Order: sequence, then structure tokens, then C-alpha cells
Amino acid sequence: MANLKEIRNRISSVATTEQVTSAMKMVAAAKLKKTQDAITKISPYANKLHEILTSLSDDEQITKENVYFQKKPEKNILIVFVSSNRGLCGAFNSNVIKRGFEIAQKKYSKQLECGNVSFIAIGKYANEFLRKNNLNITRRFGNVFDNLTFENVVPIAQYLMNGFSSGYFDKIDIIYNRFKNAAVQILSVEQFLPIKASDNKEIEKSIEQDFIFEPTKKYIVNELIPKSLKIQLYKALLDSYASEHGARMTAMHKATDNANNIIRDLRVEYNKARQASITSEILEIVSGAEALKK
Repeated sequence: MANLKEIRNRISSVATTEQVTSAMKMVAAAKLKKTQDAITKISPYANKLHEILTSLSDDEQITKENVYFQKKPEKNILIVFVSSNRGLCGAFNSNVIKRGFEIAQKKYSKQLECGNVSFIAIGKYANEFLRKNNLNITRRFGNVFDNLTFENVVPIAQYLMNGFSSGYFDKIDIIYNRFKNAAVQILSVEQFLPIKASDNKEIEKSIEQDFIFEPTKKYIVNELIPKSLKIQLYKALLDSYASEHGARMTAMHKATDNANNIIRDLRVEYNKARQASITSEILEIVSGAEALKK
């Protein structure tokens, strides 16, 4: 059994860890609340705008004339990893990295063999993974989460749009954690470009009936597409940022509970060791007293 000093040191060390994890949990909860409010505000607008554009993708005239709707032979693929800048958030980053690498190896295996799969890292953890594995990184955006605003996301979206419109990329997929609640993050793989057609025919009919396009449908769509793509990317990054804080809050909550359990077990062990020490000292005193009598 460990001596009393060693147990006291371990209790002190675990208690310090418990204070740190508890503080990190509260910080993550505060940041989550702020990001969650931003998602709540932007989601209705972003979802409706995306719904309108995808529903119009069946219009052959629009899809033929607008480059963002055009499907190309999938030769050059771009996969965008959205991770975090910091750790201590459970499997948040590893899930994104594992899923993205799996897609590159299985879904785009032929393009990968030919060296036609490129990657973009948004977040430092994804960047480190891609760099260590010597994968083709076209751009790095590691600092966007230091100040996540729409203005800071626009250059990333513009880079993706320019790459697709110029023919440098034929297809762009984004892998990120979509926020559901503080305890649940949904790993999502979304096709950013070209814009996918809507699968819901009822929504398409309702949009055709409910909206009057002035001056023309073509003009409105061409004006809205760049804005919609920027909004969709911004919403995806907000989702990922909120998911990161939710995952970290959950991880720190579990770490705090584990630290409390360890402290409780160590205190039981300390009391047993102390009791054994006191009993041993009493026995020594009694034995010494008996020896003196004799």
C-alpha cells in the first residue's frame, strides 16, 4: 500500500486536474451558447435559400447557363476537412479525419491513385493530419475559427467557387460535424459544388407556385447563387464550431466526473492507510509497554 504522502500528492494532483476540466467545461458551455444563438438566427434564412436554389436545378435553361449547376466528369476532386484548432473534445476531430480519408480511399480511389484528389484543411488538426500523411493540400485555413465571422468565411467560399468555375475542381465535398445538441454531433458529408438537385418534388412545385421572379428567374438565380454558397459554408462552419464546443463540454464533464471518482477512491485508500498506520503505532506502544512490565 502506498504511503500517506504519496496518496496526498495524488489527491492534490487529481484535484488540480478536476478544477481545470471543470473550468474548461464552463468556458465551452458559454461559447456553445453564443454559437448556438448564431446558428438559430441564420438557419431559417440559409435553409430556405438553399431550398429555393436546389429546387430550381431542374430548370434546364438555368443549369446549362450557370456554371455552379453543371455536372462534370469527376476527374479532379476536392475534399474539405473541417476540424478544430484545439483538442480535448473527444472524437470530434478523429471522426472527421477518419471519414474524409475513408471517402478518398473508397469513393474516389481511382482519382486518388492518379493524384487527382486534393484537400483543404479548415482547422489546425486537419492540417496536421494532411501534412503528416503527405497528402495534396491546396490551401490551409487554420485561423478562421479564431474569429468566425461571415466576412472571414467569404474568402474561403470564393476560393472554392473560383476553383470550380475555372475547371480546376470538378466536384467539391465538405466533411464536418453538424450540430444537433450539446451531446450529439452528426458527422456530415455534403456536396458543395456542383449544386445538387432537390429530391423533394413537392417543395419544387410549391416554390414554383409561391414565388414570382422579377425581373427574371435566371437573373434572380444568378444573383443568389454566390450568396447562397457563402451562406451554406458559413453555416457549416458555425455548425462545426458549435459541435466542437458541445463535444468539449461533454468530454470535460466526463473528465470532471472521472476525477471526482478517482479523488473519492484515493480518499478511501488514504483513510485505510492512515487507519492501518495508527493501528500499527498502537500495537507498537502496547508491545513496548508489555515489554517494560516484564
